[in-house]
Amino acid sequence: MVSGRKLVIVESPAKAKTIAGYLGKDYDVEASVGHIRDIPTPSEMPAEIKKGPFGRFGVDVDNDFEPYYLVDADKKKKVNELKRLLKGADELYLATDEDREGEAIAWHLLETLQPKVPVKRMVFHEITKEAIQRAVDNTRDLDHHMVDAQETRRILDRLYGYEVSPVLWRKVKAGLSAGRVQSVATRMVVERERERMAFRVAAYWDVLGSFTPDVGGNAFTARLTGVDGARVASGRDFRDDGTLKSAVVHLDEQAATAIASATLAADVTVTAVTEKPYTRRPYAPFTTSTLQQEASRKLRLTSKNAMRVAQRLYENGYITYMRTDSTALSSAAMSAARSQARDLYGAEYVPDSPRTYAKKVKNAQEAHEAIRPAGDRFRTPAQVAGELRGDEFRLYELIWQRTVASQMADAKGSTATIKLGAGLTGCPAADRVEYSASGTVITFKGFLAAYEEGRDLDELAARTAQEEDRRLPKLGEGVSLKVVSAEADGHETSPPARYTEATLVKAMEEKGIGRPSTYASIIGTIQDRGYVQNRGATLVPTWLAFAVTRLMEEHFTRLVDYDFTASMEEDLDRIAAGDAARVTWLKRFYFGDEATSVEGLRDLVADLGDIDARAISTIDLGDGMVVRVGRYGPYVEEVVPAGIDPATGEVLADEAPETRATPRRATINDDIAPDEMTAAKARELLEVAADDGRVLGTDPESGHEILARAGRYGPYVTEVLPESETEKKGRAKVKPRTASLFKDMDLATIDLETALQLLSLPRVVGVANETVTADDGTTAEVPVEITAQNGRYGPYLKKGTDSRSLETESQLFSITLDEALAIYAQPKQRGRAAAKPPLKEFDADPVSGKKVVVKDGRFGPYVTDGETNATLRKDDEPETLTQDRAFELLAEKRAKGPTTRKRATKKTATKKTTAKKTTAKKTTAKKTATKKTAAKKTTATKAVAKTAAAEKPAE
Repeated sequence: MVSGRKLVIVESPAKAKTIAGYLGKDYDVEASVGHIRDIPTPSEMPAEIKKGPFGRFGVDVDNDFEPYYLVDADKKKKVNELKRLLKGADELYLATDEDREGEAIAWHLLETLQPKVPVKRMVFHEITKEAIQRAVDNTRDLDHHMVDAQETRRILDRLYGYEVSPVLWRKVKAGLSAGRVQSVATRMVVERERERMAFRVAAYWDVLGSFTPDVGGNAFTARLTGVDGARVASGRDFRDDGTLKSAVVHLDEQAATAIASATLAADVTVTAVTEKPYTRRPYAPFTTSTLQQEASRKLRLTSKNAMRVAQRLYENGYITYMRTDSTALSSAAMSAARSQARDLYGAEYVPDSPRTYAKKVKNAQEAHEAIRPAGDRFRTPAQVAGELRGDEFRLYELIWQRTVASQMADAKGSTATIKLGAGLTGCPAADRVEYSASGTVITFKGFLAAYEEGRDLDELAARTAQEEDRRLPKLGEGVSLKVVSAEADGHETSPPARYTEATLVKAMEEKGIGRPSTYASIIGTIQDRGYVQNRGATLVPTWLAFAVTRLMEEHFTRLVDYDFTASMEEDLDRIAAGDAARVTWLKRFYFGDEATSVEGLRDLVADLGDIDARAISTIDLGDGMVVRVGRYGPYVEEVVPAGIDPATGEVLADEAPETRATPRRATINDDIAPDEMTAAKARELLEVAADDGRVLGTDPESGHEILARAGRYGPYVTEVLPESETEKKGRAKVKPRTASLFKDMDLATIDLETALQLLSLPRVVGVANETVTADDGTTAEVPVEITAQNGRYGPYLKKGTDSRSLETESQLFSITLDEALAIYAQPKQRGRAAAKPPLKEFDADPVSGKKVVVKDGRFGPYVTDGETNATLRKDDEPETLTQDRAFELLAEKRAKGPTTRKRATKKTATKKTTAKKTTAKKTTAKKTATKKTAAKKTTATKAVAKTAAAEKPAE
């Protein structure tokens, strides 16, 4: 062995500290703190790289999918420190985890540090003194096949995300993300919720009786199971649509009550007694997924928290490596578990030979041991109680119990089943009935002395669990029984249970989706992205998840297919084993394979014209109600036929766009789960929204409640003032702040943050110096405030008496002082603005002979030949409008003839005058309110500016 100093690099500082204590003074143990470099995003790339083949993905897809790696900005200091330590070292030990990610970290360190000294790959599955010393003495070379598999997965995820996510941005909502596994996991949660939405409750009844032997003895309960030789329906006999699967007797309340009443007067005898031996085998030691499941059930830890605690236990030398799907134990571990079970519980609790467990999960890898206590001799929970606290102690105890129990004897007992028969007199529902009772008695606890697994119980499983370990009286056939009580017992079928984090991990593992190292991050990602919310322990998909899943299912079917996703995991395994080539596999995935007619990812995302964004984001509830996923969130909408006013039912003229009906809408709050959103619930929300407006929340600055309402002049937001302020009179009276919604905003989906921004207008953009000439000819620089305001004719800037129009309302919140000064630097435009260019141009109309164009008018886009104007219909988009359709719209408009407008009656004119006076008063009031709130303007502006700044990176 080469003498001198040796540098050992691990991933985490905690691991480095523990290992350094085992290796001694000749070793420098340093942490890389995870990956030191990665494929950067385009914004992180140097300008010269961004312009080249790496600019789009960070991967050159045309040159064997070569990735461009960049040392993370926050890791440059760490890399320099490692290089400094390496200069004084005679050997380099790369001691990262022995999985694909750990192997890739070691390779990146090798590529970045470029060591001139011998390099050894050091691997271990537990951090004990003996294990670390064995790892130092038994090093190996870097496994480049494993590195290839990790790099393939990284490139695959980059291509998937960068190609599919923009589709979601354009068709569903900006800022969304798609992922190879997260999209599939989201689909699983959505599919379960769809099952719950389609579920129909079925009611069924049976009878629960209490019986006791005539000669004396303890009473026991039995349930009605048969009527006139036919089995009585239970929950398992119903389909999700509420219909029966098989021919059974379906009792209603009346029949069950009649049977219960007749049973009280009946002669009951034992018709059959059976007894069978009962055996329960211990569970396999923990894998990553089973640990997460059990930590969720017993310790109420999320997958992410369970893995965080397990990571600390591993790094501090308490357990073996916690990312594994192997159930195998080393011979030393089996010996330690058997020895400990024998010492604690007795020799009879340990079988003659060690137990081995085979993994029966799709795509399982047997690279590591199962998760167990570290060392060749396990420390009991009592021995580590002084060192571990809280979740760390509880999780260690769970792992210790499971490991020791896995090497213990079976639990033994017996299960008895008693059947009772009774003839009923005068009962219209049945002539003869049968009752059944079961009970299990454990005679030898075996492994149960150390550990019993938790359960995810449904109603049937809960009832079965209650019957276990229940002792029944010793009875023989023909024994007469007394009826103590008999009562009709009603039940309802339950919808499929929602996933919990534990059951979702289990389902993903069974389907071969994901890997042990990814389960916690997958669940965390779909929660962070807003696709899934937690309701207690269960996972509830959001409406956004419904829209995204529908788009993926209809247009990227293969990418969210469970078998296809599992096959990708198998292919990565083959690459890791050296049985498949990285480049060949990536080419097939991205470019496709003409020989087998397999379409690649590039072609899948090429044509998005057939994706109807509105349809994708619409979920039909029936009875004329739908849920839509809008820009500001989900809302319910009443579907109104075109040209019909939903309030009056009157037919509206097609040529008057401003009079077209606006469907009623109402926001869906997060506390309403998708399976609870029925057509009736939707109508209830619409009625509430129509009556009082929608409460958005409370202004944190003033404490006033903020409402969104539909007013006579359009939707608006307002604040609710306390009575003490509204009761004041004259100039002391304070009027609530109000603000109209922007054109692209929706009353049903506007949120509190946006409402407060609207109420804070006008916004102070900044202060500019303006040159003022005095009477004596001298000039001076005077600061003048520039404000952004929304007026009758649209958004504009105001500097003193000089006003300039803005292009969009959103600029009111985003325009900067520099941008405002640039607008004022341009010559002021007088009179009418220049005409907008046509959106689209066509050939001459066959009737008029004049050229047809599509224009954007005051009431929306329309087609015109200079003589006839025809507004585009609801389903017509300017970008996709064809020439034939344009000619058709003009022909329809000509056939209808000119619009005849009724002359306004005196009454109508009076109303208009009144309206004008009201508007004038409102304008005056608004000016007064503006003056009164001038002192508050600066504070409100700061709040808006801060909010806008916070939102800018997200946009």
